[in-house]
Amino acid sequence: MTAPTIAHPAPAAPHDTIRFAALGDSVTEGVGAPAGPGWCGWPALLAPALATAPELVEHRNLAVSGALSADLTDRQLPAALALRPHVAAVVAGGNDTLRANFDIARTAAALDTTLRQLGAAGSVLLTACLPDPGRLLGLPGPLARPLARRMAAVNTVVHELSDRHEAIHLHLADLPWLDHRPLLSADRLHPSPAGHLLIAREFHTCLATAGHPVGPPPAAVLVPPAPSRAADLWWLATRGTAWVARRSIDLLPGLLALAATETLHHLRGRSAALDAEAQAGARAALAGLAQTG
Repeated sequence: MTAPTIAHPAPAAPHDTIRFAALGDSVTEGVGAPAGPGWCGWPALLAPALATAPELVEHRNLAVSGALSADLTDRQLPAALALRPHVAAVVAGGNDTLRANFDIARTAAALDTTLRQLGAAGSVLLTACLPDPGRLLGLPGPLARPLARRMAAVNTVVHELSDRHEAIHLHLADLPWLDHRPLLSADRLHPSPAGHLLIAREFHTCLATAGHPVGPPPAAVLVPPAPSRAADLWWLATRGTAWVARRSIDLLPGLLALAATETLHHLRGRSAALDAEAQAGARAALAGLAQTG
């Protein structure tokens, strides 16, 4: 299928203000990169590099920790459209995979709606596929396999929708998270300050390669301190413990159910069939969007 052509506004003049909106969940909110009472994640690092001078960028981070793809269309998208952003980042879907009622068609529809409306409003779109959370956490096979399968289905959808909506796509899942432990925060799910900086720099490179006018790379604007063992322990003792407690309430029952189902199918030699079913579901979801879009 030929991707629809989306009319983007002419590039901003060197002294025009660039409006940047970031939509998504905790990764985009900046969890893992503490800065005083809040976070200084990759959108905050990327924003000043979107123009020739940092003061020419207006940045609004609409991402919320724990957000599902449905939260994009219900809450974040209206606020983003009101900002009329020149650049809009949409990075979500990981939390969907951690819910017992995961539905790839629902995830695909929410992402498609968000990207379509922002693109129609003239925003340059930024998207990213996400790493497998089970692999990051080192979970045992019965837990890791179903999460990997779901994440692969979401990434299949994100890759295709990025093409359809002519987004600048970052293969974030392929960055060396496990090869370089300092890129991950203490919880092993979120980027550390160094990891957030890596994402910002990669997006900056993608934009520059695609011919979009940008300023100096993020490292020249703001370099967060390297994560330390003491910082990791402090996070675990304060925010980390509360985060795990909140997530366990809604994630643990679903994960245990997934593990039980996975074990049963593994014993029956049906793991490969489950993989194929998941990818077929992703392709069906995308086909459904093509018919209704």
